[in-house]
Amino acid sequence: MRTSKRTQILEAATRVVQREGVKSVTFDSVAAEAGLTKGGLLYHFASRDDLVRAIHQHLADRWEADLVTAAGKPAAEATREERLAAYTRVAVQSATRAELLLMLEGSTNPAHAAVWEAVTERWAPPPAPTAGDRAALDRFIVRLAADGLWLYDSLTAEGLDPDMRRAVADRIADALARHDG
Repeated sequence: MRTSKRTQILEAATRVVQREGVKSVTFDSVAAEAGLTKGGLLYHFASRDDLVRAIHQHLADRWEADLVTAAGKPAAEATREERLAAYTRVAVQSATRAELLLMLEGSTNPAHAAVWEAVTERWAPPPAPTAGDRAALDRFIVRLAADGLWLYDSLTAEGLDPDMRRAVADRIADALARHDG
């Protein structure tokens, strides 16, 4: 199936964000990355704000699809443990720097934040504030560990050695399995 020009543009914009950050998304940078003209972008996106909003939605949709694949079912059909396991697997295996940077940038814009919060609420909601619920605390610690690995990979230039990364991801998954078992 042939990729639509809109998808081609959004994938090119994602590569720009991954490499250079959200502030680097301009019609010129994305057009160059996509191999299109600036006019070709303007046909699909009337403004930079429209383009950035579409990037947020595109990546949040892709993130949700990865979560559904990891769980083997939509969030509405998954248990709390299945949702957390899927979130953890995606965060430690396939979450990207571009997603993280857009989430961070989006946190200052309610419309952009809502896109990401909707996915997070379905898959990894914050724990209920009940003191003494060790199981809820353990689940939250597993989520924090997965988020921490994602953050580390996204913000450090050298990244982890693949064997070390795999060992950390396995240890996080083991902690979740021990809790659920």
